[in-house]
Amino acid sequence: MTKRTKIALLLVLDVAAISLVYIAALLLRFEFAASNPQFQGYLAVCLDSLVWLVAIKIGVFAGMGLYNSLWKYASMDELVRIVVSAFVANAFAVAFLTIAGHSLPRSVYFIALVLDMAAIGMIRLSYRWARNRYSYQRLGNGKRGGLADYIKSRNSAYNKRIMVMGAGDAGAALIKEVRQHPDQRQQVVVAVDDDKEKLNQRIYGVRIAGSRTDIPRLAKKYDVDEIVITMPSVSQSRVREILEECNKTQCKVKILPAYIDLINEKVSIKALRDIQIEDLLGRDSVQVDMEEICSYLEDKVVLVTGGAGSIGSELCRQIGRYQPRRLICIDFNENAIHEFSAEIAARYPEIEFVPILASVRDVARMRATFKQYKPQVVFHAAAHKHVPLMESNPREAIINNVLGTKIVMDAAEEHLVEKFVMISTDKAVNPTNVMGATKRIGEMLLQERSKKSFTCFATVRFGNVLGSNGSVIPTFRRQIAAGGPVTVTHQDICRYFMTIPEAVQLVIQAGAMAAGGEIFVLDMGEPVKILDLAEKLILLSGFEPYEDIKIEITGLRPGEKLFEELLLSEEGLQNTAHHKIFVGHPTPASDRLLELLTEPGKLEATIRGISALPDRQVRTWLREMVPNYMTTPNGHYEI
Repeated sequence: MTKRTKIALLLVLDVAAISLVYIAALLLRFEFAASNPQFQGYLAVCLDSLVWLVAIKIGVFAGMGLYNSLWKYASMDELVRIVVSAFVANAFAVAFLTIAGHSLPRSVYFIALVLDMAAIGMIRLSYRWARNRYSYQRLGNGKRGGLADYIKSRNSAYNKRIMVMGAGDAGAALIKEVRQHPDQRQQVVVAVDDDKEKLNQRIYGVRIAGSRTDIPRLAKKYDVDEIVITMPSVSQSRVREILEECNKTQCKVKILPAYIDLINEKVSIKALRDIQIEDLLGRDSVQVDMEEICSYLEDKVVLVTGGAGSIGSELCRQIGRYQPRRLICIDFNENAIHEFSAEIAARYPEIEFVPILASVRDVARMRATFKQYKPQVVFHAAAHKHVPLMESNPREAIINNVLGTKIVMDAAEEHLVEKFVMISTDKAVNPTNVMGATKRIGEMLLQERSKKSFTCFATVRFGNVLGSNGSVIPTFRRQIAAGGPVTVTHQDICRYFMTIPEAVQLVIQAGAMAAGGEIFVLDMGEPVKILDLAEKLILLSGFEPYEDIKIEITGLRPGEKLFEELLLSEEGLQNTAHHKIFVGHPTPASDRLLELLTEPGKLEATIRGISALPDRQVRTWLREMVPNYMTTPNGHYEI
């Protein structure tokens, strides 16, 4: 049905209703005594003025927008509009009758007002009901019948039965939208909420039947296919508790994003997203001091090494929000930096973005880059990070993570960089692998340099990053997509986790807080058991662990710990102005490293010299530099 046809139909029905309203009002006033002479007299007055009365009321209704509303979405706003329109229309009708010298009993005016509201409202609600019935019949078997047949066909038309967790404004809005889109073949059959006062109440006909702990029972009772969490302002820890209950069912789970991620806070079916593994961490994301960050990045020249990698690229994305004058991205991966350049150019066309294809090991190139662009803030994210790969390539780890770091630090100090923030790892604490040992040497180099440098050097240390290149989650997803098995190295292995955006927020915030020599650490909550992570990711993918997708324990890899640490015991822990960020006290470098730092160029020459040695001797040298670097005969270490 076209828009004009719908309007014409409403006009015809309204004209008929308005014409009958005054006759019905008179009949009610005179108790249906149609033979009463007074009734006959007043009826003649109404009929003489009927054309004008209808025209006045239709004009008011049109002016009030009653023919422009989408009545399939009728709500309280439309109801209020009908009431107001009826009052205004009847006021004009009374004024016309008075001016024309006609009068009716005062009770008739009131009855006519009530009947107008009822008639106009019923016409529109009937339109909505008829439209929905037609939709349900079209989705079902197409048969027509009575009310029972209608209800049966309506219920059978749905392919998805939904439970809503959260009976607040967002939940109500979602229930309403689902009802207004029968073509989506979805039906909200039950709602749950932890507010006991809401128990057994209804939202758009949907009963609030229990609380969070009732989810498994109600999912079975109502034959639920999908659970939707509609609590956009709830904390991550609360989400995790809800998901623990959802995981006891066989239902698919979706979540409404936080209000900040919703355009104009509009709740929509399309806004729903699948549950992601970071929703299970049970920890709220880190929030940063935007004003403090802007003060040291705005209108500055900022350089990021490893700028096309997982952390480096997110650093560039977030730094761009603070309007630096120039953003320089150094990376050795040609394809990655090429693709990332196009992304940054599209996202921040107003910022001068300089992609540089180079290695941090290249002394001449680093010095030339710093001399040409004169960066004021440097984020050093370039590093070899994959533990098993570095175990079999220790020389490359030392050259990139130690020598490369020193080269960038030297260039930064030589060209008077204001702040230098290095990305480190929890694997640098009591390292049991080559990668961790090389990152620990980088930390010690930075702390020694900070004692006598104009440049403010600081380190940010955090655990595993969800979704970074080569991290466990992408690996698990690939294994699940292939049908399994999902491989876990040890049934008890635990790790700290954070998302890439919050890891980068920590790095940027640390740069604002740094005074020189600090090692900043994020409060990452409790460590997560990798086996639990694998099981939950399989569940979130719609499979049953150990049945649909197998999990295999493969054994610890060389250099791998069961548990990671974030601080050395002697570093201690001190609060900062940010409640989620802590700082470790500087610790002295090893005697052997201090010895190599006494003469300019001695460390570089030593590193280049050991590049020709066997792996065993390379590890021996690392142990001299980092006395607490420990391995067992199999390369494993437990704490």
